Amino acid sequence: MPRGKSGNYRDIDGFLLLDKPAGLSSNQALQRVRRIFRARKAGHCGSLDPLATGLLPVCLGQATRFSGYLLGASKTYRARCRLGETTTTGDAEGEVVERRPPTLASGQLQRVLSAFVGRIEQVPPMHSALKHQGRRLYQLAREGREVERAARTVEIQRLELLDCELPMIEIEVQCSKGTYIRSLAEDIGRELGCGAHLAALRRTEVDSMRVEDSLTLEDLQALAADDPQALEATLMPPDAALEGYPCIELQAAAARDICHGKRVDLACEILPGLYRLMAADGDFIGLGEVRDGGELAAKRLMNTAG
Repeated sequence: MPRGKSGNYRDIDGFLLLDKPAGLSSNQALQRVRRIFRARKAGHCGSLDPLATGLLPVCLGQATRFSGYLLGASKTYRARCRLGETTTTGDAEGEVVERRPPTLASGQLQRVLSAFVGRIEQVPPMHSALKHQGRRLYQLAREGREVERAARTVEIQRLELLDCELPMIEIEVQCSKGTYIRSLAEDIGRELGCGAHLAALRRTEVDSMRVEDSLTLEDLQALAADDPQALEATLMPPDAALEGYPCIELQAAAARDICHGKRVDLACEILPGLYRLMAADGDFIGLGEVRDGGELAAKRLMNTAG
């Protein structure tokens, strides 16, 4: 819902599922969404490289307060990997540095893929947004510099072979936060003995959010021109990122206390953890934490002032 307006931009709250096109950075796509909605404040939940397409959850206004709870969610990708070629960037945008025609023994590809399922150690690529001594790795890479990167533990929850027409393979990957699919493609090629790079990437899921429910920039631009009310109807509520958390409904007195920074004794048995907090009238209050003994404290609240 829009709130107070000022100039060309306004306060508007909600989550949007964007199908990011290839060729734009996540921030470029975000800024286009922000301009279409004329939103004063906006953010996104997990970057996609310019090469990649697919699901980019965008948060506007007060939804940005809760976007961090999606950053740690599992994500699902469909990736096309070209076997037999390694590149300077690990993807199709780099220059080919080595070619080795793939010759795979029977069952070799499936065995290699299966070995990556579970918790693995992964070295982040140089062409990434991680920082080294205050500078982004991709900035150093563009200068021809390579620095040592510590391996990080990530989890590949599912890795399926969808298609194999050498030298191309298509895989579907469900993985934890911090997983680099281009590094996974390179590691698969290394284990196969022929090298590989990421040829194309599409993100299909973030937590329970699916790309099938997303909209393109062209969709949004058309709605903005033809039906502004329908454009605003594309927004999900600010607590859309918290659907995986159980809900507690608070009566008026308890809701008021929580909003004023007080703790509330729930006077009932409830498991410790994070909960979505809803008012009796259905309004979203924020995220709360139940501690041992049934005491509820605010974790992150909507701004109800003004």
